Amino acid sequence: MDRRLSTGCRFSGWHGRLRLVLMLVAAWLAPQIAPAQTLDVATQSRLLNRAATAVVGVRAKAVEDARSNRTLGSARQGSGVVIDNEGLVLTIGYLILEADQVQIVTDDERVIPGRVVGYDMVTGFGLVQALTPLRIEAAPMGRSVRLEQHEPLMIASGGEAGAVSAARLVSRRAFAGYWEYRIEGALFTAPARPDHSGAGLFNANGELVGIGSLIVAYAMGNDHPRLPGNMFVPIDLLPPIIDELRSSGTTAASRRAWMGVNCVEEDGHVKVVRVNDDSPADVAGLQEGDRILRIDGEAVRTLDELWTTLWRNGPAEREVKLEIQREGSPQTVKVFTVERAKTLRRSQGV
Repeated sequence: MDRRLSTGCRFSGWHGRLRLVLMLVAAWLAPQIAPAQTLDVATQSRLLNRAATAVVGVRAKAVEDARSNRTLGSARQGSGVVIDNEGLVLTIGYLILEADQVQIVTDDERVIPGRVVGYDMVTGFGLVQALTPLRIEAAPMGRSVRLEQHEPLMIASGGEAGAVSAARLVSRRAFAGYWEYRIEGALFTAPARPDHSGAGLFNANGELVGIGSLIVAYAMGNDHPRLPGNMFVPIDLLPPIIDELRSSGTTAASRRAWMGVNCVEEDGHVKVVRVNDDSPADVAGLQEGDRILRIDGEAVRTLDELWTTLWRNGPAEREVKLEIQREGSPQTVKVFTVERAKTLRRSQGV
């Protein structure tokens, strides 16, 4: 399998990866890095090569009638990172959501069957277990909280089109997604990589610090100039949940209210841009274009306020009162929320 640099150069096999890493090291040993933080080239090459080799391809196929097929498609492809020597792979959860078939593609072109171990809806992390030996050394875990602004990093993806490139951390902040999702300390890097799904983000010591989730237009934030980049889920969110995720396939925090809407922020308001078919919001009559003004009496102007208010105000299954504006007229809509996991097809092995 070839790994490619972002310039389009091709490198094949172990020697090719080493050459590629050496090129990246040269880029990293920049004046911005304090001398005390740098390693000699040989040591850094070895650490980064180990990190790149721990990144694998992930292929998944969802069950035929999976609800998520409408937005993600049934056949999905991305990356994951081997995080223990027993073949446990960390990836982004939407790749394996409602999947009943999973394959792991190694750097030497082996295709290994896997099973879904778990999916945490709060962080977005997913776990896959290889069913035959991977014979791949696990990537060591780093600490995302220790990353500094503009720190040089490595992004590595796996699979047939696996690639390695350099990036920099351009911002770190809470992130609220349009699909009822929010995390603290999301990592934003630039330049943008299109093959971000499940890609590994590594520091200069080859330690895993994040898992790729999105491509974004404003990596430094909406109040800054446009800068295409990627959002990574910080690895620091994994240790508190990994044992629970491995033992039960989910987490207690994942059992929270879900309405089934996609929303965006527009002119100081939260606007509905999509209502999922047969979701609680659909049943309640919420429509595309509605502006959500209040939830259970609390004013909301941002996605962050909408989701956090939804989740903290009661159990997963309850009545939620939305005060909305539809075509200039105020209305009240009552939504009977559900636990998101109950609407999904259960993956094999979970």
